[in-house]
Amino acid sequence: MRIIFMGTPQFSVGTLESLIAAGHEVAAVVTQPDKPKGRGKEIQFSQVKEAALRHKIPIYQPVKVREPEFIEILKNINPDVIVVVAFGQILSKTILEMPRYGCINVHASLLPKFRGAAPIQWAVIEGEKESGVTTMRMDAGIDTGDMLLKTVVPITEQETGGSLHDKLMMAGAKLCVETLKRLEENTVVFEKQDDSLSNYAKMLDKSLGNIDWNNSAVNIERLIRGLNPWPSAYSKLNHKTLKIWKATVIAEEADGVAGEIVAVANDSINVKTGDGLLAITELQLEGKKRMPAKDFLRGVQLEIGIKLGENKD
Repeated sequence: MRIIFMGTPQFSVGTLESLIAAGHEVAAVVTQPDKPKGRGKEIQFSQVKEAALRHKIPIYQPVKVREPEFIEILKNINPDVIVVVAFGQILSKTILEMPRYGCINVHASLLPKFRGAAPIQWAVIEGEKESGVTTMRMDAGIDTGDMLLKTVVPITEQETGGSLHDKLMMAGAKLCVETLKRLEENTVVFEKQDDSLSNYAKMLDKSLGNIDWNNSAVNIERLIRGLNPWPSAYSKLNHKTLKIWKATVIAEEADGVAGEIVAVANDSINVKTGDGLLAITELQLEGKKRMPAKDFLRGVQLEIGIKLGENKD
């Protein structure tokens, strides 16, 4: 097929590479404009742009893909299909109806569950046992189009947002190639979504990682895994931000208040929560490197009774 590919982050790259490897003609790549990043505010390309440059594919970076001038550019490319993977802009009705096979989206959840911007992380945070990828023919709604194919990916007890991202990226790449094959063969079945089964996976921001120790240890541990590696779960220790990268649940209770350090073991810091104890096993104090708790404890003298989330004067 002659394809216009729209995508921006690393999750999109796996699908782009697989379409090229499968022999499709990727006539153009559309990605978000370059943005300054980091302390130096240096301009950085999106991961999709980097991939397109490697393959010498024409690149377009419209501020608004819906502008009439850019729609004319898309029409002149005359694609059979537009493949959209985490692009980051809403497509107009004109674009959606432009290609013969429509606009096909690769979405990182088992639709209709977890529509929205962050389905990967929310699946971990919500304690799902499985996730997956759905290909769908896009319509004017947000992830509401007819479903085409699905693939299921189990979520392990140690799964993080980062590890699930990588699994779903590869699963989605394979599924997209199969979807296009089935579309060409006219063997795909279009399945409408049941809106009553949907929930919205809202965009992540840093404030989401601020741990409320009144929550249960189970829910906090899921939050830690779901927000690893970004934006990360954190609390406060003696005026400094304490990022928590790994923890385990201890199904016990202890005296004290939520957020209080109730025990320090050789390889963990045990904190009371609203329900159960959380054993922190990997952490990063502001200004320090990420490290196992046992290494952290060699250089820090922690007193039992310190409360995380509050400054100690």
